[in-house]
Amino acid sequence: MTNPRAVTAHTRPSLRLERKCWQAGDQLVCGIDEVGRGAWAGPVTVAAVIPAPEHLSGIRDSKMLTPDQREVAAARVRSWARAYAIGHASHEECDILGMTAALRIAGQRALRQLAAQGFEPDRVILDGNHDYLRLGARVTTVIKGDATSLAVAAASCVAKVERDGMMAQEAEHFPAYGFESNRGYPAPVHKYALRAYGPTTIHRRSWVFMDDLVWGGLAPAPGRLF
Repeated sequence: MTNPRAVTAHTRPSLRLERKCWQAGDQLVCGIDEVGRGAWAGPVTVAAVIPAPEHLSGIRDSKMLTPDQREVAAARVRSWARAYAIGHASHEECDILGMTAALRIAGQRALRQLAAQGFEPDRVILDGNHDYLRLGARVTTVIKGDATSLAVAAASCVAKVERDGMMAQEAEHFPAYGFESNRGYPAPVHKYALRAYGPTTIHRRSWVFMDDLVWGGLAPAPGRLF
């Protein structure tokens, strides 16, 4: 297992962990990553990627790439991967269920899509240190997995590009909030629009930012989840 303290900005994801899984008898290995966990608006998105056995260069943790680089990387991943799938949990599901359960639902949706393509992973490499999928022994959690595992890094790029595209479409409906650039995260223009106009129909109304929001619209949803 990679020591997270040894991971730097120069670390390049590889198939080292995936090959260990293959050698251990896991024929289908899947990398999973999420995006949108900390956003105030929009869905949380989980991507699952079944990697090809050949290394794919130029793929990094999506946070290390520019938007243009991510677009290129995601396109290359889609051509390289044996299979990939993307699942979402809506802002309403994030509110009602809480983030852990919303992540689980989005991940399950992605895994069901893979199964429909004929790919049911023997091993899931999951970014982070918590198995929100609740798949037990099938899951290997990896801190900073998107920086070390190529399958996870590939999933991070696919998930990020997919969700960014969705938020860019939402920006057309809510131009004051700057969703095309902040993607629903708490950037200054987003905060200013909230103060001026209140939350949109795609905001997560149980999030803590609603407690301090003073505006003339609907009251925050009761029973904040976080």
